[in-house]
Amino acid sequence: MSFQFTLYDALVNIQVPADRARAVVDALEREMGSTLATKQDILFLKQELEHLKEHVARELELLRSSMTVRLGSIQVVAAGILFAALKLT
Repeated sequence: MSFQFTLYDALVNIQVPADRARAVVDALEREMGSTLATKQDILFLKQELEHLKEHVARELELLRSSMTVRLGSIQVVAAGILFAALKLT
């Protein structure tokens, strides 16, 4: 909050009218409040990224297991077809 008073005082000292100086300070405060991240915002984002990382790791593990089962199934079917073809000849 003190930076607002400092900025206001600096603007008034360089002959900016008080209402304009206040408008500048208000606009800056609104802009900073809507576009800048706070420490809490960064911590929340970090937590969310950790949760996402854990979720992706679980999903990749499930995908790896599923692919292993599918590959094994394909090998069993291919071996069965090969043995059946060899038996027919």
